[in-house]
Amino acid sequence: MNVTLPTAETLRAALAGLLDGLPPKQAAQAVDRLIANYRGTTPTDAPLLRDRSDVAAYAAYRMPATFEAVRSALDALRDAAPDWEPATHTDVGGGTGAASWAVAGAWEGPRTTVLDWAEPALELGRDLAAASGVPGLRAAEWQRARIGEDLALDATDLVTVSYVLNELTPQARTALVDATARAAQAVVIVEPGTPDGYARIIEARDRLIAAGLTVAAPCPHSDACPIEPGTDWCHFSARVSRSSLHRKVKGGSLPYEDEKFSYVVATRFTPRPVDARITRRPQIRKGQVLLELCTRDEALRRATVTKRHGELYRAARDIDWGDAWPPQQEPESPSSGR
Repeated sequence: MNVTLPTAETLRAALAGLLDGLPPKQAAQAVDRLIANYRGTTPTDAPLLRDRSDVAAYAAYRMPATFEAVRSALDALRDAAPDWEPATHTDVGGGTGAASWAVAGAWEGPRTTVLDWAEPALELGRDLAAASGVPGLRAAEWQRARIGEDLALDATDLVTVSYVLNELTPQARTALVDATARAAQAVVIVEPGTPDGYARIIEARDRLIAAGLTVAAPCPHSDACPIEPGTDWCHFSARVSRSSLHRKVKGGSLPYEDEKFSYVVATRFTPRPVDARITRRPQIRKGQVLLELCTRDEALRRATVTKRHGELYRAARDIDWGDAWPPQQEPESPSSGR
């Protein structure tokens, strides 16, 4: 990894520098309102971030978690297309730029444009990018745009839409997903790992497939999701390290948290196939590992990997929720960057 690429530590340092001096009470009040919107209890079709204090609280509350969730989705895209690298990237509803930080950490080259309708968020995003010291982020363009039914997207290699669909009306969600499908070679959409967030991801997945894209992750196929509606939901987890500032704003004491998220990655090109995806945290027992899988033939099944499986058992002990199964061999290409 090039040292000029952003990391979670770089992001936390930039946040700490810009948010120093924010009154804790003001931040806590803004966070409470933002949590209600994030969890879907007060849906809205208007910008959630109204002023600098809202944006600062949001950045401290959400940016580290959004960064890790999007980074996980981008890792799945890189695994599905190890030789593909975007030259251009559009971050729709990008706010303060967490997804753009994740993209800049995955590839050195993309020219990023961040679109959001909240000017205070764009302003703080610019400031954070300038403080990052990362050339790709510092060169990003931050443009005000209404994220809704009339949004027009220029052609681009990669579009990210992270934690945005919940803020839109159903009509605007449909229009946005269709616009991303027309504009991009690869689309990455991330939502909260809740039943409602998963439902929005499935809706987006269906529209991307209808538009001619192929699902690259997390599903090992582009056919119907095998989960019966209302019985379960597909989601994953990313570990988020908390800074002292993050713990203060969120009121937590642990040095980390687990961000649950649902996502879909779809591409215009043919992705590298996987046999199955691990859909729950592996259960490690004495002499065996239990894996919950979604497979390429649309089935949900449990696999039990025991010591008699030798190398596969050793791999299973190190495998993680969300990984492809069985482990993929890395391509022998010097251009893969892996």
